[in-house]
Amino acid sequence: MSPSRRQFLAAAAVTGSAAALPARADEPAPKRKTHIGVSTYSFWQFNRAAFRDVATCIDLAAEMGFDGVEILLRQIGEKPDDALINKLKQRAFVNGLCLMGLSTHQTFLTPDAEKRKQNVALTKNQIEIAARLGSPTMRVNTGTWGTSGNFNKLMANKGVEPPVPGSTDEDGFGWCVDCLGECAKAAEKAGVTLGLENHWGLGRTPEGLLRIVEAVKSPWLKITMDTGNFLEDPYEKLEKIAPHTVLVQAKTYFGGGTWYTLDLDYDRIAKLLAKHKYTGWVSLEFEGKDDPKTAVPKSLAVLRKAFNS
Repeated sequence: MSPSRRQFLAAAAVTGSAAALPARADEPAPKRKTHIGVSTYSFWQFNRAAFRDVATCIDLAAEMGFDGVEILLRQIGEKPDDALINKLKQRAFVNGLCLMGLSTHQTFLTPDAEKRKQNVALTKNQIEIAARLGSPTMRVNTGTWGTSGNFNKLMANKGVEPPVPGSTDEDGFGWCVDCLGECAKAAEKAGVTLGLENHWGLGRTPEGLLRIVEAVKSPWLKITMDTGNFLEDPYEKLEKIAPHTVLVQAKTYFGGGTWYTLDLDYDRIAKLLAKHKYTGWVSLEFEGKDDPKTAVPKSLAVLRKAFNS
C-alpha cells in the first residue's frame, strides 16, 4: 500500500471516530422545533358553516402545513359516537397530524350544588372523549357567573361581571377548587392533562388562575395560556402563568377581531416562554374577520417565525 493511500485511510478512520463521539458537555444542545397546531375554532368561529365539519378542518390544517389539530368539542357535539371519533383519528393520522388538544366548556360558578355536580359529570365525560381521541390535554374553564346577560355584554365589559346575588367570588373559588380537584382525579386515570384557561370568570386574572391551580395541587391540572385573553399589560400577566402552562393558544386577528383586536408581539411571547423552559405545543386560534383560507396560513407564518426562526 502506498504511503499516500495509507495516510488517507488513517485520516478517514480518525475522522469517522471523531464523528461517532458524543457532543462535548459544554456544547449547547440543538434547539428543538416548536410544534404548532391549529384549533378547529380558527376555521369555524361559531358562524362559518362551511368549516363546521372537523374532518374538513383537519384536511385544511394538513394542506397549510400545521403539525397538529386542537378540536373544539362543540364542533363534534358533547356525545360523539365511536364512528366519528375513529374517523377523525384516522383522518389526522393519514394527514400526518396529531390530535393534540380538546377545548371544552363547563361552569362551576353557581351556588346550585346540583348544577355543579352536573358540570363535574360533564367534564369527566369530556375527559373520556379526549382520551378516546388520543388527545393528551384538554382545555377547561371556571365558567362565568352568567350575570352579564349574554357573551357580547360580557366582552364589552372586558370579562368583568358581578356574582349572582347572595354569592361572592370567594364562594366561587371554593367551588372551582373542589370541582376541578375532582376532575383532576378523573384526568389522572385517563392520562389527560387539564389546562385551566385564562378565559373570563375567575380565570380572568393570573392571580385567579394560580390560586385555583395551586390549591388543587395536582400535576394533572395545569394552565392553558390564551395569549389574547389578557386585554391589558398582557406580557407581564402571561409571564406569571408561564411556569404552569401546558398548552399555548395563540390568537391572531387578521381583518380585525370580532370583539377586540390585540397587537401581540409573538417574538416577545416566544422569548418569555423560552425563559420559563416551555417546550410544548402552540395552537393557533385565529379570531379575525378575514377568510380563514388566507388568514390562517398567514398566522402560521407569524408563529413559525417567532417560535422556530
